[in-house]
Amino acid sequence: MVKKKVLIAGGNGYIGSRLSIYLSDKGYSVTAICFPTLPQNKEWVSKIESVLVGDITNELFLNKLSKFDFDYIVNLISLDHSQSNGLPTKVCPVNITPTWSLFNIFAKKGLRKFIYFSTIHVYGSNLKGLVSESTKVSPSNPYALTHLLGEQICEYYNKTTSIESTVVRLSNSYGYPIFNDNNCWWLVINDLCKSAVINKEIILQSDGTPVRDFIHGWDVCFAIQNIIETNVFNSIYNISSGETISILSIAKKIQHLYYLKYNTEIKISLSKKNKSSKTERYTISNHLIRSVGYKPQWNTDKGINDLLDYLEINKNTLKPFLNNK
Repeated sequence: MVKKKVLIAGGNGYIGSRLSIYLSDKGYSVTAICFPTLPQNKEWVSKIESVLVGDITNELFLNKLSKFDFDYIVNLISLDHSQSNGLPTKVCPVNITPTWSLFNIFAKKGLRKFIYFSTIHVYGSNLKGLVSESTKVSPSNPYALTHLLGEQICEYYNKTTSIESTVVRLSNSYGYPIFNDNNCWWLVINDLCKSAVINKEIILQSDGTPVRDFIHGWDVCFAIQNIIETNVFNSIYNISSGETISILSIAKKIQHLYYLKYNTEIKISLSKKNKSSKTERYTISNHLIRSVGYKPQWNTDKGINDLLDYLEINKNTLKPFLNNK
């Protein structure tokens, strides 16, 4: 049986590195675009059919890439929230142009599906009620704005080619990194678990009242597998757990699980400077992605326990990266 070919653009990133090995384990032939160097994790590299090291904004690399054929492309190339506040001349070539370049190359090469990683932030910062794929978009920062522009590129190619282009609007993912240098320790659950293990204290940057939807990295991968394999086409999916929880509640859960695991009490410190105004309750609907076979496999208890174990085992190796994130 011939394996289906998948290109992961951003293959050495926080989500891309996990998705690459996940799809490889599921029987796909995965090609991962990595930048700026080949990952040093030999076990990861051994699981990937092909690793291409190069800058997707470089014409020579794009010419090299055009020699390949793929059934599916997943584009995760993006700066993070903070980096996206930089100069447009620095941000747009990373957050927007690669999507257009990939379509331009593969639109006439038999590509079946293109999956673009966007963000739940395109809905804005004042979410309330039920947030579905039809909720009005209202980006409130450059990170969200550039991803909305990426979505519009996908919609253009949906209308003008036979490619099924799907946008995924991701909520707040968490979980241990595949590579030590993955920029992920600023993510809420990752940060709080890190604080518990390294500092024996959980320090919140707010009063704890803001609410978030958290989804584990492996569940994100499972959702993408469902989008690849379904015969049903939808142009946009929210990828979320479908449950919201306050930051303070998550902190207390980490505190409790840490005590059960290590029989050690850790305290929670709240910020007195960043008091939140009235917090609206909301739910990020995942009904549509569930309709094509997705169901979350990782609840927060399971995910937090897994992350605490990882941090406890690897804390000495990770220290140079934890101190900078």
